[in-house]
Amino acid sequence: GIVNPHEMLHISELEDDIKVACDNLVFNKSEDSTDVMLELTKREKARIEALKNGGGAVEEKKSSWRDLEVIKRLEHALINGISQYIDKDVEEARQKAEKPLHIIEGPLMDGMNIIGDLFGAGKMFLPQVIKSARVMKKAVAYLLPFMEKEKIEKMIAEGIDPKDFDENDDSNFAGKVLMATVKGDVHDIGKNIVAVVLGCNNYKVYDIGVMCSCEKILEKAKEYNVDVIGLSGLITPSLDEMVVVAKEMSKAGFKQPLLIGGATTSKMHTAVKISPNFFTVEHPVIHVLDASRSVTVVSSLLSGLKEEYVTDIQEEYDEMREDYYAGLEDRYFLTFDQAKEQKLKIDFDATPPAPTPKTIGVTVAEASLEDIVPYIDWNPFFQTWELRGRYPNRGYPKIFDDESVGGEAKKLFADAQALMKEIIANKSMYLKGVVGLFPANRTDDGEDVMIYASEEDREAGKVLDTFCMLRQQAEKESDEPYLSQSDFIAPAGYKDHLGMFAVSCFGCDKLVEKYESEHDDYNKIMSQALADRFVEAFAEYLHRVIRTDMWGYAKDESLTEEDLLKIKYDGIRPAPGYPSQPDHTEKTTMWNVIKAEELAGIELSDSLSMMPAASVSALVFAHPESSYFAVGQIGKDQVESYAGRKKMELPRCERWLSPILNYERD
Repeated sequence: GIVNPHEMLHISELEDDIKVACDNLVFNKSEDSTDVMLELTKREKARIEALKNGGGAVEEKKSSWRDLEVIKRLEHALINGISQYIDKDVEEARQKAEKPLHIIEGPLMDGMNIIGDLFGAGKMFLPQVIKSARVMKKAVAYLLPFMEKEKIEKMIAEGIDPKDFDENDDSNFAGKVLMATVKGDVHDIGKNIVAVVLGCNNYKVYDIGVMCSCEKILEKAKEYNVDVIGLSGLITPSLDEMVVVAKEMSKAGFKQPLLIGGATTSKMHTAVKISPNFFTVEHPVIHVLDASRSVTVVSSLLSGLKEEYVTDIQEEYDEMREDYYAGLEDRYFLTFDQAKEQKLKIDFDATPPAPTPKTIGVTVAEASLEDIVPYIDWNPFFQTWELRGRYPNRGYPKIFDDESVGGEAKKLFADAQALMKEIIANKSMYLKGVVGLFPANRTDDGEDVMIYASEEDREAGKVLDTFCMLRQQAEKESDEPYLSQSDFIAPAGYKDHLGMFAVSCFGCDKLVEKYESEHDDYNKIMSQALADRFVEAFAEYLHRVIRTDMWGYAKDESLTEEDLLKIKYDGIRPAPGYPSQPDHTEKTTMWNVIKAEELAGIELSDSLSMMPAASVSALVFAHPESSYFAVGQIGKDQVESYAGRKKMELPRCERWLSPILNYERD
């Protein structure tokens, strides 16, 4: 049916008899469910007729939530995330209240408590919570000037100098949490979501931003006297930075629990690498999987049940560490020389390298948002918002049919489409990048790839730069080869090539600032989620342009966008820092070659996180036998060889490769 969403009631607002009747009818729980629903329909019809006639014979139920008294309207707006009337309703409530603070402590907090309970019980989803938080923030922002004026007047009346008042008084919160994205990392969408969810549950969150040094994190934790510290990160170097923070917290005598989160983090890494440096019953280290778990974790840590809760986690982490190290002892690794002997051996005579690209060298790439929309993969978008359908409705668009999350997924998608149209119309985001296509051959030892500025330079042996690669070493139970990306490039004597690109979506930061100033967390997070989708779609679009035009080795390709997302084309585009080449330092080589910062404004942080955050980089291999794979853990013999080839000191190389070492570095 066609409905007005602003007139819809949340299930918690329905009368009990209607809830039971709906449940019985939909799930066929009772033989008389149809008769009961018909009786309720008659009752509703009679109520409406009585209202039309101005009568009161039938118990009156307001035809719209806007007809409710103001306190109930505020609660309804919060629970349903409707910010349209909030200033008007808050002002009306303020006029009736003794103090502005009473509105916050009364209907607003009552509404937020209901939201917290519904979210915790799985009856409300993350997008709804973020919308509700937007309503709360706008209401509080409206009331703040009145509250400040009232405070100042009271202090003057009591003979207190207002300048002596502590503006950061946070004694009314359930607890104080500091959140930071660690040094070198610029990704914060997950952290922003967790901050909103905690805020909805009356925790004071001090979000100190991205690329936060260890010193800044510890300094701010002391300054704000927080109860819990949360660290976030996306790229693998962030894992090592979290270990550094844990060690420094231990040295400095910090007693706050340390929470770990982010796409690259895991419970295993937290248990094995981070917790031994800081974990005690008083101040544990805990991995938080997603926003929905954050409230449970923080509330457990700040409650009387902390010791029992932490002891259970400590025992689990101890067991995970034991299993991890036992697994290392049981796992066999080939020596680096043995792995090289069993590498992938492509017959480049039988399946020769792709033809010479039409465009050699560096090219600036741009595309309109309209051009890349068909290439958007919406599955990660719903994952960002923690909406996950159950089989067989796990992915987009089947998620819309899911019994549990389908309805909310449709609303979220509609909001995304509306904001996307607005962004496209206003040109508030745009795409830019750089592509490089170069003559290339693997080195004589077969482990790295040399690129040349031109065919003439290749013939003259004048190397432009070298991309160093890593090879699998963990023993396999089959006779499969031990892969390195260098295997996909032909040796000297063949005219092979290597492509690369770096692309970004610009403008998101300004949009985020705009929505922050409007106390609109929902559209702030939506903007970040869309920027990620835009740049990933741009990468998919650009890879197709490379295959069909710039390189042209697949000029007759006629795949649908759906086929592209299923990788049904020849060639691959692995990113530096990801499983096929888990070393982020290779980005510096790429940036030097294609001039990504100079030509497209895409920067690298100290930890080699790309800026802006919505950025993608990749190497482009064209050979049909090239494939995605995971290097996995590697031994010290390969690390020593790799450091030598990169002309990098071994300790520094080990630090960058820390997550994949099969040994403990010194």
